[in-house]
Amino acid sequence: MLTGRESLSRLIGKRRRFLPNLQSILSLPIRSSLNLLSDKNGGLTETESSKGKVEISSSDLVTCPVCGSKVRGEDYTINSHLDRCLSRRTNRKLTQRTLLELNFGCSQSKLQISSDESEQLLSSDLSKNCSDYEENVTRCFSKIDPREEKSHDQGRQFPHTESVKQIDVAGSAENPISDGRANTMVDFSALSTDNEESRNHMDGTADSISGMAIDTFIVGRKFSDEKEVNLGANIYLLRDPDNIKDSNAIKVLSASSACCKGYVISVPKRSLDAVPIQIVCQNSIFNGKKGCDEFEALHLWQKALQVVEFAKNRPPNTTKYQQNFCLLLKEVLTSSPHLFTKDKKKFIESFTSLSEDSQRLFVRLYTRKGPWFRLSTIMYPEICNPQQAVKELSATGYLYLFEDTTKLHDDEMKDLLSLLTVSELRDILCTLRKKCNQGSRKQNLIASLLSCYKGGSCPVLQRLILERTEICIRTSPEAESLFWRAERLFFLNGEQDLSAFLLVDLGIVKYPTYNCIILEQIFSNESDLLAYEEAIEVAQVIDQSLDENNFELVLRCIMIADSRISCCPEKLIDSTSPDLMAIFRSCFSASWVYSKVILLGISFLECERRYKDAIHLLRRLLDCFTCDTRRGYWTVRLAVDLEHIGCPNESLSVAEAGLLDPWVRAGSRMALQRRVLRLAKPPRRWKTPSFSVSLKRKIVEVHIQGRPLNCEAGRKSRFYGEDGEQCGVEQLALQYYAREGGWQGVHTESGIWMTIFGLLMWDILLSDVPNVFRTRFQTAPLDMETDHFYLARKSLIEPQLQKIHDGLAEEILITSWELHMGTACRGVNWDQHSLSDLRAAVSCIRGPCLASLCRHLAQDYSSWSSGMPDLLLWRFHGDYKGEAKLVEVKGPRDQLSEQQRAWLLLLMDCGFNAEVCKVSTTGTSP
Repeated sequence: MLTGRESLSRLIGKRRRFLPNLQSILSLPIRSSLNLLSDKNGGLTETESSKGKVEISSSDLVTCPVCGSKVRGEDYTINSHLDRCLSRRTNRKLTQRTLLELNFGCSQSKLQISSDESEQLLSSDLSKNCSDYEENVTRCFSKIDPREEKSHDQGRQFPHTESVKQIDVAGSAENPISDGRANTMVDFSALSTDNEESRNHMDGTADSISGMAIDTFIVGRKFSDEKEVNLGANIYLLRDPDNIKDSNAIKVLSASSACCKGYVISVPKRSLDAVPIQIVCQNSIFNGKKGCDEFEALHLWQKALQVVEFAKNRPPNTTKYQQNFCLLLKEVLTSSPHLFTKDKKKFIESFTSLSEDSQRLFVRLYTRKGPWFRLSTIMYPEICNPQQAVKELSATGYLYLFEDTTKLHDDEMKDLLSLLTVSELRDILCTLRKKCNQGSRKQNLIASLLSCYKGGSCPVLQRLILERTEICIRTSPEAESLFWRAERLFFLNGEQDLSAFLLVDLGIVKYPTYNCIILEQIFSNESDLLAYEEAIEVAQVIDQSLDENNFELVLRCIMIADSRISCCPEKLIDSTSPDLMAIFRSCFSASWVYSKVILLGISFLECERRYKDAIHLLRRLLDCFTCDTRRGYWTVRLAVDLEHIGCPNESLSVAEAGLLDPWVRAGSRMALQRRVLRLAKPPRRWKTPSFSVSLKRKIVEVHIQGRPLNCEAGRKSRFYGEDGEQCGVEQLALQYYAREGGWQGVHTESGIWMTIFGLLMWDILLSDVPNVFRTRFQTAPLDMETDHFYLARKSLIEPQLQKIHDGLAEEILITSWELHMGTACRGVNWDQHSLSDLRAAVSCIRGPCLASLCRHLAQDYSSWSSGMPDLLLWRFHGDYKGEAKLVEVKGPRDQLSEQQRAWLLLLMDCGFNAEVCKVSTTGTSP
């Protein structure tokens, strides 16, 4: 995979169906210092900056045996394309071995399913499953135990009435926004799903609450024995301890042996809707004759009041996903009103005035893949009248209808054709008297029809589609753009969407509790936000273009990014300056997004051996981003590419300058040091660098032999273990250390260390620092991977490190584990590592070593959170003393990376016992 591709994909998140700036991206002239052009065949052409290099000719296009698309016949292009296809698991029957035996020119197998079709099927299944979940799950973000509201319709609500005021990230009735700024402290304890006492806790007695009446609803009548209700009918409430799913459930009876009495105040129109009732607390329920004592009755009454309080401002028939979406819109408009014009705010606010069916239908369509949907196939149990909802949404500008023969763009026509079945597509081809191959795949049939449509020889195609699909609908571009913006502002990333609510409701994810203190807005005005959104569009275009092998568009996106990043270098920020806060906020700027596009472009150009163009872009990045931890990687690549074009002297100068850069750290720094040692020889340099002694330190090596199962290049080495079973090199090394020294351990790489760090520093990670917590769905502060993290919490971190140094790490670890088990936190993996393994590892590592390691992670988490040794081993000497060892395992053809080498030397400096275990095949000398 190209360097930076995965990071860019995470930034983009779910690809948008509508890109408002796409036409300008494709057509407007670009003021770039580069002229990255492509010839008519898609091959890369020579530019002024790439003259003199050997030109790579374009090969004939070949057919991919996995997805059927056409790719260039170069080795790199084919291999990269296959990697992407196999990573998407487009065809599980094809493996790397079988692909090597296939002819790329052969026709596609009939059994293959395209990635678009498989994604559509997956989306359909997910939508169906989510619908099922919403009918049965009642977990929620609240201080009330979710089990106390275990009823059918009420369970589908998202009880936030009380917690919204606390969770608003900026601005509220109590904390209005002034001039786009807010000083709001938010209590995120409302997000906990633990059993907690309500803020409305009553200290009343039986006499104080006697005669009190509350209005509420009967919900969940689906599970009731008697469903008929009459106006004014008496009902009685009783605890239902036999309820398997909810021990706090309240059962509604028509008998008199109950704790509380109520009356039906109105009869709903639909049989399963919530029934409005009024409950009256009577003295008789406290005398022990009605099935519960005074304490239990008081407790029951308090819980009933909590439920009513949550239900005050929400209709009982609101579905959970609808409630979540409305909550998202409300919080965004409250926290960031300055980022929307008056008309846009009015449009978003109008959503809540739509009918219940319209709201639900729009959210359903917005979260599905689409973009087009056949109205005849839209059927959801919670939407009573989808046709009427479509009319309302169309009239208000939320939906766009295709019901006549108006001219459509080619892309829209392709999406509409995708709605048709294979038999319908063949029927249209037969009607048009076009050649129809009965064995053709759906994509081929669509391509045949599109070619007719583009050529103008098929003006009746739209009518033929309408005859089969009838009315088709899609979300309007305006609604799509605005709600995408709201979703982005709410989550502040592209990896989370409305499904994050569902994961919490289902109890799959539990987010930590923290306070949100907001002093500054991330986006100061709408123009900054619009520039950021346009940058993400460019990122999506280049990501899609790489999938489609549209290299001309890839080059255009690189030039756009080059022209958009700031031409004026920022002032180098001193490491002690409070302006470091601006660094972790910079990831929400357009220039930061463009820098990721350029980095991906550099990797692409390097693969195409266009080193001079790559060098130009690397220099641009280093000039424009003077305070960035990525400078280390950029400097290394610049030095490498300069050597590629035959400039060793310049490569040496770049490496030496990089060693003076305070932002070049960890593995990148070591890579530059090793390059300087290799190039800085007479007559280039006469003096040996001072760091040479440290760099040439000997790392202990252990050599073991194994019986290989495979010896194929490009595949991970497999061996026969001591028990005769197949295993990897890491498992083979674990068996060796267990046999030779009685070591226990795990193959974890950085995982166990990140878990230990997260548990030991839990309270510090979630401490009250301004501007680092802005949403309810964060697992770490925004500044965790910046220098600001340590500097802002130094007074908290150093005392904690002292406790670890003094040997209290195991106690801290156990306490943190028991208090926060299952709560999502950056780096902490609850499933992969058991408490016993973590305790054993921590107890065998000396306190000073562990404290030093945690200090490095706190000071520079970004540089040191990867590349740690493969194995963590420990063994005990008696009951209380032990020792630990860290081992990097390398197979027959593996070499230490610079990051791994940097880690081993750092661990040795910290006092750890670290070594390299090299596994060779039987009969091979080490």
